[in-house]
Parts: sequence; structure tokens; C-alpha cells
Amino acid sequence: MSDPEHEFEPDPERVALLREVADDVRGETSESKQLSNILYRTSDLYDDATDTSPEEIVRNVKFILEVTERGGLGR
Repeated sequence: MSDPEHEFEPDPERVALLREVADDVRGETSESKQLSNILYRTSDLYDDATDTSPEEIVRNVKFILEVTERGGLGR
């Protein structure tokens, strides 16, 4: 069983991989942009330069999905 406190230790290789995949899946559709944004946010868990938690990522993902459902930030 893993220790939750050390579950997301900094891992630059994992950050790079997740962000590379995010760049690869980003396209013109809103769905591909959403997925890319979610992968970028997930990579923040392993980025030593950011201080984020799984809970913050879940909130951010919900916000991304809500904004898309409404048709964008300007509405």
C-alpha cells in the first residue's frame, strides 16, 4: 500500500511525458483541448515547481468541463 503523502513525489520524466501526450492529443475539437488541459493539470502533481493536489485538479477539471458545456468563458 502506498503512502499518500509520498504518492506524487516530483518526477520530471513523468511531467515531460504527460505534457508531451497532452501536446499530441491537442487538436481543434473542444474534446481534444479538454483532454489536453486535463493531462497538463495532472502533470502538475509531479512538477516540483507547482504545489497542487488531486482535489485541486478535480475541481479544475470540473471547471473545464462546465466552461465547455456553457460554450466558453465569455458566456
